[in-house]
Amino acid sequence: MNRIAWLDPDTLAFPPAASALRNPDGLLAAGGDLSPERLLLAYRSGIFPWFEEGQPILWWSPDPRAVLFPEKARLTRSLRRTLRRGTFEVRIDTAFDDVIDGCSAPRDYTDGTWITAEMKEAYSALHRRGHAHSIESWLDGELVGGLYGVAFGKVFFGESMFHTETDASKVAFAWLCRLMVEQGGRLVDCQVQNDHLLSLGSRSIPREEYLALLEKFGWFAPDPVRWDLVPTCPGPW
Repeated sequence: MNRIAWLDPDTLAFPPAASALRNPDGLLAAGGDLSPERLLLAYRSGIFPWFEEGQPILWWSPDPRAVLFPEKARLTRSLRRTLRRGTFEVRIDTAFDDVIDGCSAPRDYTDGTWITAEMKEAYSALHRRGHAHSIESWLDGELVGGLYGVAFGKVFFGESMFHTETDASKVAFAWLCRLMVEQGGRLVDCQVQNDHLLSLGSRSIPREEYLALLEKFGWFAPDPVRWDLVPTCPGPW
C-alpha cells in the first residue's frame, strides 16, 4: 500500500525527496505547517506545497522535474516586438500581495484555485523576509500581469503568473530571465511540466539531476541573485 509521511507541526523535517510516490507522481508528505522556516527547508530540499481548500497541506517532489535555464528562454517574435516597444512598465517587489491576488483569481478553464488564503499569508511572510519576490507588468499605472516565486542563491522557484492584458505575464517572465542572466542566475524551477511552460522553453529533467543542481546553485551558492536590481536594459530582444 502506498503511504506518505505525516509531518509533525512542531518538528522541521521532511522525508527524502526520493521516497515520494509514483502515483500520484511526487506526493511526499502531508501535514505540518506553512511557516517560513518549513517552507524554506522544503524548497532547499526540492519540495513544494500544493493543495486545495479543504485538503491537508500536501508536499510534493515530482520526478521528472520541470525546469528552465534562463539563458535558454524562448521568446516569440511577437513578444520581442512588445518588449522592444516598451508597452509595459516592469517593476520588482512593489505589489507582491496584489500579484498573488491576481494569480489566485478564477481562470476561464477552472473555478478553483490552489492559492488559498493560507498560502497567500505564507508567501507574503516569505516576501517580508526577503525570500519571495514578484515581477510586475504595469500599464498606465495599473497592474495588469506578473509572476511571483521564492528565490535564494542562483535559483528562482516559480509559483504562478497572471495577466489581464495580452503578453503582460510573458513580459514579466522575460524580465525575470534577463535579471537572472545578467546576475549569473542558473535555474528557474517550474515544478510540473505543461504546454505553456514548454512554449517558454522549459524542459523536464530527472529529480536526481534537479537536486544536484539545487545543491550546487541553491542556498549556499556564492554571489546570489539580487532582487533589488532591475536589469540594466531590457534587450537586445
